[in-house]
Amino acid sequence: MSTPDLMAPEVAEQRREIVALARDFAAREIAPHAAEWDRAKAMPREVLAKLGELGFFGMRVPEEYGGLGLDTLTYLMVLEEFAAADASVSVTLGVHNSLGCGMPLRHGSEAQKKQWLPPMASGEMVGAFALSEPDAGSDPAGVRAEARRAGDGWVLSGAKSWVTSGDLAGLLVVMVRTDTPEARRGGRGISAFLVPGGAPGVEHGKPEDKMGLRASHTTGFVMHDVRVGSEALLGEEGKGLAYALEVLDQGRLGVAAQAVGIARAALESAVKYSAERQQFGRPIKDFQGIQFKLADMATQVAAARALLHQTAQQELAGRRAVQASMAKLFASETAMWVTTQAVQVFGGYGYMRDYPVERLFRDAKVTEIYEGTNEIQRIVIARGLFS
Repeated sequence: MSTPDLMAPEVAEQRREIVALARDFAAREIAPHAAEWDRAKAMPREVLAKLGELGFFGMRVPEEYGGLGLDTLTYLMVLEEFAAADASVSVTLGVHNSLGCGMPLRHGSEAQKKQWLPPMASGEMVGAFALSEPDAGSDPAGVRAEARRAGDGWVLSGAKSWVTSGDLAGLLVVMVRTDTPEARRGGRGISAFLVPGGAPGVEHGKPEDKMGLRASHTTGFVMHDVRVGSEALLGEEGKGLAYALEVLDQGRLGVAAQAVGIARAALESAVKYSAERQQFGRPIKDFQGIQFKLADMATQVAAARALLHQTAQQELAGRRAVQASMAKLFASETAMWVTTQAVQVFGGYGYMRDYPVERLFRDAKVTEIYEGTNEIQRIVIARGLFS
């Protein structure tokens, strides 16, 4: 793929248009229903269909495969807009674009790209990414699910956990062991497969009952001797973990964008409430304690966004892992801190589900956990300092 010139006028104009489209759709079709979807633990399929019609399921897919072909910065700005309205929508789009589409786009054959990318870009099909397992989270090399050769194909077995949109997915990008003792000693042995979500032998679990992002389904699934052809192998045998870690850099930028959107929404809610809430005969925004709190919140949000946008431009130049970890670490901790302060500004009302900051607080926490915990991000950053 060619690298877009972020300073080109046509890129800037496209960015303004697509971000404005996302903001308008989010304000009209998503934000008014976010609390309702949170309680229902689901978002309507009709909303996903509309997002597909507008091209948001194909943001990172090149135009030749039916997508919008957006540059990284524009993509992240769109994710922020959706996260500010409902982080569940943002994570659904983010995982689909960065990971579900990202794996076949970066490492698939031309036949695989033509088979899978057009229906995913249109929203006809949701893509899911299955690396984690019940006993393999922060240590992805510890996966136990396996694929064994059977004739001219493969048979997959094992369990996967924490799969965003797993029960909705038409495509499961699954990392499993195909190793031999020799490959294991060489640090290889995990391969990636493209598995239809409805393939015989795939048993989907019920959506997890989560603290936050409740309208986004997170499920596990078990593969009971799932048979796939040789064409299901993605890229080279034994390189699946390397492929997964590569797209997770992009995924971490997506999480950072979600975190910035959550923090921004909390800040905006706190500013609005402080102008309306009266105590001691005047709006609480007139009290210096509240003013200082809001000023610090605004500064943190701006700093997190600036680091993310800088990282997006570095990512285009090929410098990814450490910068992506920094952006994810800082933005997620900003989201957690800002939402906590927003609850405090609201006081007792902030603890009630009738007010948006309660949901934003719950949604923020997972940004410190998924796509690599913040402890893992610190390890990546520290290693980068000494490399």
